[in-house]
Amino acid sequence: MLHHKAFRFRIFPTLEQAVLIQKMLGCSRFVFNHFLAKWQETYEETEKGLSYNTCATQLPALKQTFGWLKEVDSIALQSSVRHVADAFDRFFRKLNNLPRFKSRKNPVQSYTTKYTNGNIAIDGNQLKLPKLGWIRFAKSRDIEGRILSATVRRNGTGKFFVSILCEVDIQSLPQINNAIGIDLGIKSFAVCSNGEVIANPKPLRKYEKQLARWQRILSRRKPGGSNWHRAKQKVAKIHEKIANCIEDFLHQTTTKWIRENQTICLEDLQVENLLKNHKLAKSISEVSWAKCRTFLEYKAKWNGRTISVVSKNYPSSQLCSACGHRNPDVKNLSLREWSCPVCGLHHDRDHNASINIKHEGLRLVG
Repeated sequence: MLHHKAFRFRIFPTLEQAVLIQKMLGCSRFVFNHFLAKWQETYEETEKGLSYNTCATQLPALKQTFGWLKEVDSIALQSSVRHVADAFDRFFRKLNNLPRFKSRKNPVQSYTTKYTNGNIAIDGNQLKLPKLGWIRFAKSRDIEGRILSATVRRNGTGKFFVSILCEVDIQSLPQINNAIGIDLGIKSFAVCSNGEVIANPKPLRKYEKQLARWQRILSRRKPGGSNWHRAKQKVAKIHEKIANCIEDFLHQTTTKWIRENQTICLEDLQVENLLKNHKLAKSISEVSWAKCRTFLEYKAKWNGRTISVVSKNYPSSQLCSACGHRNPDVKNLSLREWSCPVCGLHHDRDHNASINIKHEGLRLVG
């Protein structure tokens, strides 16, 4: 089955190419903000937005007014117009908040260009991009399928990356009879219904003192100075290291679950609400439950697996997984083990919850 799959690589532009990338980032941001302002003005006056075609037909006139827009990739500017239209479309469908203006002070910047007439190509460790020409990149794997677009991104540490979106024919994994219930937590990242306990890597705690030190140094520097920029880069690099550790751990764990199970049952955790608990917010954000679910969902779609999400109201911890008796005393989070007063079976709180999540998830799948 055909799926969209992105291949991300780090690129190493020359000084001239880096300057041109910065120009394209700035021009794409300018076009996005320009048409976002027009959308908002029109919406305030008529309570209706603009269409993509209306904005796209105004782009040539904008390029005539601001001649420096002609120096960059025209497809990237058209993509910025498309991004405005898509952002408002998601807003009207109540999927996103109202689109906001892009700031040049944001350390993460990106632009997207589409494939047409061979303007994106790969030859060994060289990548061809519109206006940039051939650029060296870290080819960690082969690119599969038909190239659709490329997104160039500068991250907070000043490194440049490219994500090449391809249409790939992904063959589903063979079907198996295994199913698993997963109880995501903080002390342990996950407790599974098969008895497996996955430890929480806690990458933030590993670099916490180092991060706090450089954040103190940054706060004492004069904003805009060379020492301030140096400290800001150091803080960004530590954040990048933490994010990479979390992402690598999540990819390995979710891939293992997908390969070994046909049905994966999860609890519908409302992370946004849970983060309002200031005593647990730091620990909850560190384990990245939402990202874990996102990884599982797209990998399941690619590989023919099923994700069953159990309602947040389901009392998975309170029910005895053997006889179904509900014990309200388990609402106390400090009670880690308990014995069922009906059947007498002794339960570990998290393992019992994972078994109940599995049973309920399989019932929902039918």
